[in-house]
Amino acid sequence: MLTEPQKDPAVATSSHRRSRPERGSRRVPVVTVVAVAAVALVVSLVMAFRPDGGARTGAEGGAAAVAPVAGAGASASPAASATTGPSATPSLSPSPKPSTASPGATARETATTAAGAGAAAASPGGRRAAPVARAASGPAPAAGRIRPGTAYQGVATSYDIGDGDGACSYGPTSDVMTAAMNTADYETAKACGAYVLVRAGNGASVTVRITNECPAPCEAGQLDLSRQAFARLAALSAGRIPVTWSLLSPSTSDTVSIRYKTGSTQYWCGIQAIGHRNPLALLEVRTSAGWTRLARTGYNYFLSEQGAGCGGPIRLTDIYGERLTVEGIAVRANAVQGTTVQFARH
Repeated sequence: MLTEPQKDPAVATSSHRRSRPERGSRRVPVVTVVAVAAVALVVSLVMAFRPDGGARTGAEGGAAAVAPVAGAGASASPAASATTGPSATPSLSPSPKPSTASPGATARETATTAAGAGAAAASPGGRRAAPVARAASGPAPAAGRIRPGTAYQGVATSYDIGDGDGACSYGPTSDVMTAAMNTADYETAKACGAYVLVRAGNGASVTVRITNECPAPCEAGQLDLSRQAFARLAALSAGRIPVTWSLLSPSTSDTVSIRYKTGSTQYWCGIQAIGHRNPLALLEVRTSAGWTRLARTGYNYFLSEQGAGCGGPIRLTDIYGERLTVEGIAVRANAVQGTTVQFARH
């Protein structure tokens, strides 16, 4: 009877590091082992002589070892997403999926994904589309001191508006529902043309258009109403009453008009916009250098001191950021020239 050979202690210790026990395992023929080794050698030689040197590992290779082959498809696997770095760009998926921004995604990518989520779901094939530009609404990015959706506390007084002309330089008017804005909120004519809803403590209200400035002693928050407008809130004998007021974007069938100031030529001009639904934030003219912003004066004209852009296209921007471009307006001093455009209602 053959006795079982005694196992070497070193081999026994090594067997404990294997993933599965050797007990009951079949012995592999030597020929098979040699064949497998030969195949492994051939594969390693092929990989070594590839133009790209094969898959990189370690600090040099990093995630490149699992980079998908070009043309393999646009959707990334969960494993690939987990290795996305800060410079990664969002991948396109063949069907809409919930946004799962990886920890390494940049803030810009995350914001773009959130903004375009609705567009991605409705786009053909479910591919993520670029964010769609929408009409400005809500907070006004170009507003000054007077902002939409805000109620201001102040007082109302009254004055005789005469022919209706005022610091905004709109000229005489038959519209008596107007007001002068205190200097702080007038803000170098930014309030000119704004429609304001004024409410008194007794519940009465009136809508007025800002056409003038009320200097000191008018204080911040104060409105100096036409006598006709004040009478809608209280008796003129009241003199001074507490009010709240807020900006409006009213319904109107009017369109914007443009007027060049008296003395305007192609070498110097002042430009004014009239009849805009929302307060005007910017007026630009097109020059050889592109759109050039003109400085606004306290009397509500935008000046081109060197004549740049006088008689050319004009671009108007309201406090909500909407832009209107007007062309074909000749330099005709003190002539009101109509257009076909108007800002959107908010």
